[in-house]
Amino acid sequence: MKVPQLEKKPELKSCHNVNWEDNYSWIHQENILEVLKDGSKLLPEVRKYLEEENKYTKFHLEDTSKVQKKLFDEIKGRIKLDDETLPFKDKKYYYWTKTTKEGNYSIKLRKKIGGSEVEEVWNGNKEKEKLNTEYFGVGDLEISWNDKYLGYSLDLKGSEYYSIYLRDIDTNKMLTETIKDTSGSITFSLDDKFLFYSKLDKFHRPRQIFRHKIGTPVKNDELIFEEKSDAFTVGISLSSDEKYFFIKTSDHNTSEEYFFSANEENPNPRLIKKRKKGVIYSVNSWDGYFYNHTNENAEDFKIDRCKDLIKQDWKPYIPAKNEVLIGGLTFLKNWILRSEVSNALAKIFVKNSKTNIEEEINFTDEIVIDPGISLKQEDRNTNNICLGYSSPKTQSRVYDYNLETKEKELIKEQEIPSGHAPENYIVERLECPSHDGRMVPMTILRHKNTKIDGKANLLLYGYGSYGASMSPGFSSSRLSLVDRDIIWVTAHIRGGMERGMKWWKEGKLLNKKNTFEDYISVGRYLIKNNYTSKGKIIGMGGSAGGLLMGAVVNQSPSLFLGVIMAVPFVDSLTTNLDHSLPLTVGEFDEFGNAKANKDHFDYIHSYAPYNNIKKMDYPHILITTSLSDNRVLFDEPAKFTAKLRDLKTDNNLLLLKTEMDAGHGGKSGRDGAIEELAFDYSFILKITAKI
Repeated sequence: MKVPQLEKKPELKSCHNVNWEDNYSWIHQENILEVLKDGSKLLPEVRKYLEEENKYTKFHLEDTSKVQKKLFDEIKGRIKLDDETLPFKDKKYYYWTKTTKEGNYSIKLRKKIGGSEVEEVWNGNKEKEKLNTEYFGVGDLEISWNDKYLGYSLDLKGSEYYSIYLRDIDTNKMLTETIKDTSGSITFSLDDKFLFYSKLDKFHRPRQIFRHKIGTPVKNDELIFEEKSDAFTVGISLSSDEKYFFIKTSDHNTSEEYFFSANEENPNPRLIKKRKKGVIYSVNSWDGYFYNHTNENAEDFKIDRCKDLIKQDWKPYIPAKNEVLIGGLTFLKNWILRSEVSNALAKIFVKNSKTNIEEEINFTDEIVIDPGISLKQEDRNTNNICLGYSSPKTQSRVYDYNLETKEKELIKEQEIPSGHAPENYIVERLECPSHDGRMVPMTILRHKNTKIDGKANLLLYGYGSYGASMSPGFSSSRLSLVDRDIIWVTAHIRGGMERGMKWWKEGKLLNKKNTFEDYISVGRYLIKNNYTSKGKIIGMGGSAGGLLMGAVVNQSPSLFLGVIMAVPFVDSLTTNLDHSLPLTVGEFDEFGNAKANKDHFDYIHSYAPYNNIKKMDYPHILITTSLSDNRVLFDEPAKFTAKLRDLKTDNNLLLLKTEMDAGHGGKSGRDGAIEELAFDYSFILKITAKI
């Protein structure tokens, strides 16, 4: 089949006395944000190119159609389709959600405490059918405090412009007109007369908090807070004791908070602590105290507390620990729970509020786990919580745990209908030195029959940005690869916070290349120790993980058999120079400001994947994107693909697949997500000759 060609229209670009030519910048339309909302505004020649690439991809993966179907059935067969969550006991009702075999979306149910009749509050399948839309993204589902109203937000394009709807649960009638162009979050006032929401500006940034009086025209909504900085975005939440609303405004590196009483008739948000560059803080209130979770003078966070927010006489409550990430607090009447993460391993601690004694909760023999805490009921006068965990080889398990007696009872275990035997798998936590001697953790999952003799293929997953830590949880879909003798390794590289804030700082701004070096070092270590061999690794990463993939494949292409880049941030220099894009300004403290700072420009220019494609052999590459993606615009992977076709000197596969009705997270719905996984995995099985 003829290789798709994107027309070249050379444009000379210049910044800081550096000149370069971009043959494909023309596909970035001036009205690009409008295109994301309405695909009909896309340039016809660009649409034609994307469709040709889709046909080319389909042609080259035609021989995987049967294995795609098999993988789809396998992955879906491991999911209990007709499942229900554990009920949460509210003031008047039990609330829970369920899924069905036939449906793709969740159904929210409730039952009166002491009653028997089950009521359907929300049915995503029926709502999608009623709207007759291809994409159906649910942002938020909130029940009002009087249990009478349902607030929900929908994105019908994938562009993350959410519209908020408000419905009377008993009559099913809409209570107010649609509130458009919001971030999607919904917060009811305690008296149920109002709801708070954040409005998106013309650059798709939530910088305003509005209060809407239910049943009145949206044009009368009251602006209660506005952030002036283009780099900061805002949100609103209620305190744990339900006494205060907190408005948080932040970028990735700095935050500032305001508060007002939950019973204030006319909200007047008051500043807690003035923003200070590099300082992140988050305040909550409980039982007469305000708690501040902050990294001020505590790189890996600490928790202070005080009695009031006027005097702010903060006293240490949970002290900082070096390279141990201190998590936030969960409050019960007699207990305070929190988490810690160190060396990419999480722990849970509980403190008795009366005795002030704190201890770690040990509830499993497994070392590499992803633990979690959830409350069973709205009334926090209880000793019982839901304590859950999963590991790379063990499906999710939830226990009813008594904090006083330390007794636990298994109340829900993730069911794998097609069967699963954890004992058939081996999990390892290893670490290796990076280029500068820093030890990089990795989590390895393999089948017990997979030999460590260098012959196995290995999928090496990485992300490494924004301080996001890759938790070692269970994924039933991965077993489709692991059962076929492919080892799955997650590299906990710098740029995340698996080893605290320092781990993040050492992988951003002018340290960003550490992220790439860490990943390559893990790959070389795995080769050296016979987990795989050179040219047998499949790299995989999405979004900022796609930036990682683009950088490492330019730097060390011979390491890989293939690479999967999902919604990849590969034209990072162009995006950084464009301050009108939704995320750019808010990410100056993550990647730098190339326009204002020559050092930042030179550094980003030296690794930006699009700018560093070379005339050389590349491995097999699959690139996926979505037309309505508001975070990483589709033109980045399209330009990257076109330039790579020009310069690569091999005959390996280079495939670009664009979802024409989806956003950053890909297709909506359960089946849509499984189809995308099956597609990616079929590419892996094709290049590893395991079809």
